[in-house]
Amino acid sequence: MIEAPSAALPRTLIVTGASRGIGAAIALLAGRQGWPVAVNFARERAAAEAVVARIRAAGGTAEAIQADVSREADILKLFETAVERLGPLGGLVNNAGITGGFARVDELDAEPLAQVLALNVAGAILCAREAVRRLSTRHGGPGGAIVNISSLAARTGGAGEWVHYAATKGAIDSFTIGLAREVAAEGVRVNAVAPGLIETDLHAASGAPDRPQRMASNIPMRRAGTADEVAEGVLWLLSPAASYTTGAILEIGGGR
Repeated sequence: MIEAPSAALPRTLIVTGASRGIGAAIALLAGRQGWPVAVNFARERAAAEAVVARIRAAGGTAEAIQADVSREADILKLFETAVERLGPLGGLVNNAGITGGFARVDELDAEPLAQVLALNVAGAILCAREAVRRLSTRHGGPGGAIVNISSLAARTGGAGEWVHYAATKGAIDSFTIGLAREVAAEGVRVNAVAPGLIETDLHAASGAPDRPQRMASNIPMRRAGTADEVAEGVLWLLSPAASYTTGAILEIGGGR
């Protein structure tokens, strides 16, 4: 079963939303471990190219590929371009996502809610569809691995902040378990990583740059995590070391 790159036949890893934060950390670590990496971005080309440059400087292979994964046409283009430029697919990390900002449910507007659902849920499912079509032995593929990025918010609920966002991550957890069971006999492992409070610019983008420091006292380990710590869990799930792990939700949240 081919699940991770080898010296003889490295296979491509697509990381969605990889221009910054957790996605960038995953792409960089994957590049160091020998994966040819498709660094997906929607708008931040310069940031994505910087990630690619760092991977190449370390001796790895990477390409920046623009695609808005809330749009099916862009998803199709992403997978076609990644395989064309980097070679056959070996894995997918469904990382792209947005929070939709801070709001109580009774303050939500329909348009931003639709955007969150389109990217966090529909986009992830459609990306996984394309990965399964290329990886599953049912389709003549070699097998491989998919890791979805969830959140501890799926368990805690996000009350008073982003219940809408938490709900999308609850959907990702259910999707991970269901898809894992669906393709388990087809050489494809599907797992999720659920980060807790992580020090990234997601908080600033949502309007609360001080949130990690403010909430650290609520974490048993008394600190926010780092994107690199999340990346380590993702790359383990992609690796042969996790060969008997599928349908798992790996929480990386400092004990929260």
